[in-house]
Amino acid sequence: MEHSIWIEKYRPKSFEEIKGQIEIIKRIKALVEKQNLPHLLFTGPAGVGKTTLAVVIAKQLFKDTWRENFLELNASDERGIDIIRNKVKDFARTKAIGDVPFKVIYLDESDALTKEAQQALRRTMENYTQNCRFILAANYSSKIIDPIQSRCAAFRFKPLEKEEIVKLIDVIVEKESLTIDDKAKEALFQISHGDCRKLENTLQSCASISNNLTEENVFSLASFAKPEELKTALELALKQDFEAARNELLKTMLKYGLSGTDVIKQIQQEIWNLDIEDKSKVQLIDKCGEIEFRMVEGSDEFIQLEALLAQIMISKS
Repeated sequence: MEHSIWIEKYRPKSFEEIKGQIEIIKRIKALVEKQNLPHLLFTGPAGVGKTTLAVVIAKQLFKDTWRENFLELNASDERGIDIIRNKVKDFARTKAIGDVPFKVIYLDESDALTKEAQQALRRTMENYTQNCRFILAANYSSKIIDPIQSRCAAFRFKPLEKEEIVKLIDVIVEKESLTIDDKAKEALFQISHGDCRKLENTLQSCASISNNLTEENVFSLASFAKPEELKTALELALKQDFEAARNELLKTMLKYGLSGTDVIKQIQQEIWNLDIEDKSKVQLIDKCGEIEFRMVEGSDEFIQLEALLAQIMISKS
């Protein structure tokens, strides 16, 4: 549900409404007020406000004419050199409408651009600096070539803190006339990992089933196992009961429709809560990384998970 109704409904319209990223907002707001915007590079994980901030910048700069002066492109859809030579260059070479002396081009997922396209973008940024500013968003700054990075003011976004996620949940719950308990809020935070987009999609899915949001509904609809259920399987392995541990893990996977890679990521988090020595925990984390790699390479996920349970048993023996 990428194009969730709630994502647009609760998207901030001003700097004050954006959750988290306080220091970034302060610096960007000062630049916008002075109409002295350099090229910008936003990096960070998904769902933390990069696109939202770019749109807010355009709205605050251009007011009613922001749509005419703002071009948003997703580089993962059109990642070749033609997108830079045609769409970007055609938009960049025309003057802005209104009092602001430049337009804004927002390139989302710009780390998906090919190296050739990035080289063309570098030249475009140089040639049209007078009447155009670029905002580039990327998950990984290392995939952006150095010449582009040196032309931009870089801002590194981080996942939202639990406090900010809870505030957002409370706002949505109140406006949508829903009820929610603290356990469900904790579950939503665990699932979202500070990703607002994932949070709103999960909330919307849960609300479509019931106005009363519970921990059970949240985990079930998000295809996310309850931490206690996975911990039970791991503890059975620590007690040297391999068959019971395997059956519990398989039952949990089938109940929530989880893949092996989904399970291994959750197990990695639960290992820290096991009653074993720290050295054993570190060894098991190392084993999780090895097993995830094997799964990604095509190995049978059930055999690999059984191997992990066997490793847990050995760590206690």
